[in-house]
Amino acid sequence: MAVSRRDKADFYTKKAHSEGYPARSVYKLEEINQTHKLIKPGDTVLDVGAAPGSWTLYTHRCLIKGNGKIVSCDLNPLSLDPVPPTVIEITGDAFSKEIRPRLVAEGPYDAIISDAAPMTTGNRIVDTTRSEYLAEQVTILAEEHLKPHGNMVIKIFQGGGEQEILKKMRTMFAKAKAFKPKASRDDSFEIFLIGLDRK
Repeated sequence: MAVSRRDKADFYTKKAHSEGYPARSVYKLEEINQTHKLIKPGDTVLDVGAAPGSWTLYTHRCLIKGNGKIVSCDLNPLSLDPVPPTVIEITGDAFSKEIRPRLVAEGPYDAIISDAAPMTTGNRIVDTTRSEYLAEQVTILAEEHLKPHGNMVIKIFQGGGEQEILKKMRTMFAKAKAFKPKASRDDSFEIFLIGLDRK
């Protein structure tokens, strides 16, 4: 049976393990923040689709540097032991009637970050449509609960309406652009939409 390249630990997977992060996705946020300066010490940050927790842990360790607050929400619990003291973990659907008010109560936010992805089916149309829904919902959260001059980054699958969402983001932010980090796998059709300086 053929072995998928994703079954093999690549450079970023090995590096994440050695540095104590649960997933290689940490290096996507690292590059995004190095080039776009999304988060600074003292910020209040919302991480949507946070599990297993690499973006939350990196934000705690390297971006807010223990001074600020991270609200981390996902359908699944974080794989962090211990959960950092700056983190408020909320397990559930960020867009549900039960959970959304809890996110709102912890805001407003200096930054909203999301590496959220739908459960993939292998059907490109279904998967991109689901990804577009997640990106739209995070954008709505930002529209309502991101502070003036705040920043946002969201993941979306290419072909999932990213141009329409970028158009919306350009009305919300002084600058909005698409970006693909080096840590994204070559065969991945994910892309990140970055909004800087909320109007």
